[in-house]
Amino acid sequence: MQLLFKPKKNAEETALLGKQNPNRVRDHLANERTYLSWMRMAIALLGVGVIVVRLRILRPPMLAAPGNGWKLGLAFAIFGMLTVWLSTHHYFAVRHDIDADTFDPPDRWVVLFSLAITLIGAGVIYYVFAAPLEQMNLIIPD
Repeated sequence: MQLLFKPKKNAEETALLGKQNPNRVRDHLANERTYLSWMRMAIALLGVGVIVVRLRILRPPMLAAPGNGWKLGLAFAIFGMLTVWLSTHHYFAVRHDIDADTFDPPDRWVVLFSLAITLIGAGVIYYVFAAPLEQMNLIIPD
């Protein structure tokens, strides 16, 4: 919480930081844009989780079992919430590094999120194509 509510710097400290890194404002704005992009992705993941669960409810009536679609929806929702937490943590870590002029971009987050999205995407592909086609035909009663 200390990073959230740090005291304002006086004019002398601000001028000194500007001399150390003249592109500091641009770097902070880029960091904020990146954070907002991660937030959009998190909201999209949460939305896809809800859609997957809701679509599984609309199964044909002849299939009595509830299926496993809720597990995939839950995975999307959990990954969306994890994205919110990790992106917020990353934003403040980068902000601190920009202020200290020690920023070094990490590769682990790119690899971690790429693997996670690949696994969840494979789950979606399996989920969509695993349902037998002959059971998907709806019989409309007279």
